[in-house]
Amino acid sequence: MDVAQTAKRLKALYSAVVYDIMDEMGLPHQCLDLAIAPLDRSMQVAGPAYTVMAGPDMRERDEMPPNTKLADFGVFTQMYDGCVVVVGAAGERQSGIWGELMSNASRARGATGVVIDGGIRDGRLVREIDGLGVFARYTSPIESLRRSRIHDIEIPISMTGTTTSQVRVNPGDWIFGDEDGVLVIPKDALDEVLAKSEEAKDIEDKVREEVQAGVPVIDVYNKYGRL
Repeated sequence: MDVAQTAKRLKALYSAVVYDIMDEMGLPHQCLDLAIAPLDRSMQVAGPAYTVMAGPDMRERDEMPPNTKLADFGVFTQMYDGCVVVVGAAGERQSGIWGELMSNASRARGATGVVIDGGIRDGRLVREIDGLGVFARYTSPIESLRRSRIHDIEIPISMTGTTTSQVRVNPGDWIFGDEDGVLVIPKDALDEVLAKSEEAKDIEDKVREEVQAGVPVIDVYNKYGRL
């Protein structure tokens, strides 16, 4: 699978049509909490999930047990071209678990997006990073040290959902987000979701054209079965 080409195809769509297809496929609970929004409304994010598990933690650095997986800024070393960093903060609602320097480091490792079920710092500087779509629950000036901490990477994580309390994100599941919301597309369903979404968009383009031309809505709906 060509990650860049697949991301390009997704970004030519919009989250509403992709959600409709997943809903029809029996995957209705894949939308993250709608409070998780882009720092700039024009931002999109599309790519395989690079998962980061974080959460509230009041310990000092010297109180933490050794963690070879995260030592020497190991959170960045497994990132790859086209990935989307997905951070589950386990309900921490004060600090910015991610910031501008971490975002720049992620972009340098090839990440094209960051999605955080929590806070981010340095919002203005983050928005200026070229090629990085960033979605977060809130912005905060508050440092994460002694408030929250990254605990693990590239494992299944929980993100707050919209139609369900939690959405599971596995490493490699696809993330697609725009100003309407962020969707988690199971990696095994990606090809089918993408193909059907493109077909649906083509139909909606025809519907839009006929409605704008003044064709009665009922006639358009009867013809295409979508509105």
